[in-house]
Amino acid sequence: MSERREALAAAIDERFGEAVTRVPSTCGEITFEVGKGRLMEVATALRDEDDFAFDMLMDVCGVDYLDYGHDEWKTRDATDTGYSRGVERAPVIIDDAESFDPKRFAVVYHLLSVAKNRRLRLRVYCGPDNPPRMPSVTDIWASADWFEREAFDLFGILFDGHPDLRRILTDYGFIGHPFRKDFPLSGNVEVRYDPDKRRVAYQPVTIEPRTLVPKVIRDDHRYEEQLRGTSSDG
Repeated sequence: MSERREALAAAIDERFGEAVTRVPSTCGEITFEVGKGRLMEVATALRDEDDFAFDMLMDVCGVDYLDYGHDEWKTRDATDTGYSRGVERAPVIIDDAESFDPKRFAVVYHLLSVAKNRRLRLRVYCGPDNPPRMPSVTDIWASADWFEREAFDLFGILFDGHPDLRRILTDYGFIGHPFRKDFPLSGNVEVRYDPDKRRVAYQPVTIEPRTLVPKVIRDDHRYEEQLRGTSSDG
């Protein structure tokens, strides 16, 4: 990571102390984890203080860490079982559990300082609440409006204080949140044009869950550490 980025990371560590935790990066980007209770304080300071000047919120993303880090394959050979996780797991449309794993759902904020030409990522875990909740940052960055609606629509994360929290991508009356890892891959309903009714009609989904993508490991110089830098043609 460049000295310029390291200087920014050190300044954030010094300014916010225990309120933030550095997240290791393999791609040279700066990411800090922030507690949900300190998000508004940290976000406001990052926007307003001259040392940071993160005046633009570029994106807000929901994340579902269900099954994160779990490997379902027992072999390094090619297999026809493919991505079976979406087929074998019992699908969940609406999860009525009393609580979630505190680190299952997270919200990630991508910040840009135009004046200083620097970028920063913040990650905030939603905690155990069902539904997951997060304070809205629309009063800090107005661009959060549609981004938070998207995270609400696709992940079911509620943003307290949002001025107009409603679905933005799915249809009226849609049930569930399609980017959750336990949402059925084939969905819940499908639409077709009904010539008798002369309108689009809804019906239960007719697609059978099935494996479509096999896992293949290619043993060549792109993937094997000991072969890197060699040619696969000779």
